[in-house]
Amino acid sequence: MEVYDQQNGIKGGGGLGVLAADTRRVAERLDVPFVLVTPFYRTELHQAVSDGVQTEWYKNTSPEEFDFQYVSDVAVQTSDSTSAQLGIFEKQLGSTRFVTISEPNFGELYAGDGSGDHRLYQEVALGFGGYKALKLLGVRPAVIQLNETATIFAAISRLDELCRNGMNLYEAIVYVRKHTLYTNHTLVQAAESEFTRDQFARLVMPNIASPAVRHWLDQQFDASGHLRLSVLAIELTEAKNGVSRLHARVCDFKDMSGERVKFHAVTNGIDLSTWVLPETLKTYFAKGIIDKFELVTEDYAGRILELSARELRELKRSARARANELLASRKDQTGASFTLPDDAIVFDFKRRFADYKRPWMPFERIDELKRILTEFNAHYVLAGKVWLGDARMYMKLQEVLKLVAEDDVLRERVHYLQDYDETLGKALVFGSDIAINVPIVGLEACGTSWEKDIANLKLLISTPDGGVADVSPLACLEVTGATYSDEVDSLYEQMRRGAEILRDDVQLEKAIHKQLIGYLPTISGARMMKEYLQFLFDK
Repeated sequence: MEVYDQQNGIKGGGGLGVLAADTRRVAERLDVPFVLVTPFYRTELHQAVSDGVQTEWYKNTSPEEFDFQYVSDVAVQTSDSTSAQLGIFEKQLGSTRFVTISEPNFGELYAGDGSGDHRLYQEVALGFGGYKALKLLGVRPAVIQLNETATIFAAISRLDELCRNGMNLYEAIVYVRKHTLYTNHTLVQAAESEFTRDQFARLVMPNIASPAVRHWLDQQFDASGHLRLSVLAIELTEAKNGVSRLHARVCDFKDMSGERVKFHAVTNGIDLSTWVLPETLKTYFAKGIIDKFELVTEDYAGRILELSARELRELKRSARARANELLASRKDQTGASFTLPDDAIVFDFKRRFADYKRPWMPFERIDELKRILTEFNAHYVLAGKVWLGDARMYMKLQEVLKLVAEDDVLRERVHYLQDYDETLGKALVFGSDIAINVPIVGLEACGTSWEKDIANLKLLISTPDGGVADVSPLACLEVTGATYSDEVDSLYEQMRRGAEILRDDVQLEKAIHKQLIGYLPTISGARMMKEYLQFLFDK
């Protein structure tokens, strides 16, 4: 439903969009035929902070600015006989292709009510409009991957087409199930959007020609006249996967009969060529740690052990310099320019400001945070946006910024960088020393920020959640505790431990070697692509 690819002008709102862009780049590098259907947002959301308050502003953009070629318009219908005209634009990149849906009123994906009319319209436009675009371009998908249930109407479109062409409903459902993959990124089914029968009557049914498909859809509503899109995704897909091993085990979804759905695990991976400092990636290749496909070699572990503290520190110095080039025009919460100090340890938290990610945790005991920052000559950098309409997190961000503004030590050593985007994220991935990742255990499906950190030779402090938990015991500095207070204690303990590790060559080598040996196979986006192809086609 979203892609975040700054280079190609498509700027979605969250981590799923970054993952989608990485997956396409990996497919292009591996010469895998891959078509990515997504909205092209005509406005980009930007953020500023003034006096501790986040404000938003928008910049207009268009597909033509980024060399997308106009193909044609397609239409989606509503019950009042009106149609929305969607502009179809495409861009070919090697073996891959963007197919984008664009119209001025599409709006921000995550703005407004998740079960409102406009959200359903967005999903109808992408699903029905996107499938029409594929037909227009002569694309016949071997498999349609539904990244989250918001994309389900692509599968409904295929089902409707088969039935219109004479296939009976049962045969059509079997065909769609065998050629559709549902990739789930949301752990709890209750968190999925749901819509009413009236909303479907007005926005969905006018786009379906087959009476059999309309009747089948009508039967999927519950007794109260509501339908979660996850119900449709489960019913119309044979292959289903979660995006980490833990996620696949705990994902709590049920089918129409009440049976728990089994999900296969394909842990998310990143495009190493995009997110790893070029000098570091060159070192991985030169030392035979990864091969030409960016997969780990058979003896990668032994070769990682050859990385010396001197090499690690030289690479991090290069990374700090590159990061500061990327940060040249960036402002902190006071509006001042910011660069990462050459002689200081830098902790960071760089991800969407969401409740379950707990960005405020390091500020629970201000005196302890101040002691760590001053004792180790350290700085703490935060970067990430609050989603539009998330009043609780707006308030939390303001509380954190107020604490910083009122304390001399924090004002000097804590920096909230404005207008988080791919460039800012890359700067911190390269240039900081220790990443903090503390989601509530059981709520992070995978996450990929931590993967970028480890690949860039940073220390990771994390709770045992998402993809981090693929390795047991964790190969990073683990935050544990039976209570929230215990977790806060553990976080400060690991922040101290991380800073001490950075002071000692022997400890540094040991910690970085452990992280890379444990996680580099998982991190590889090529590994992810290989697992998807094996899951779908090795029958």
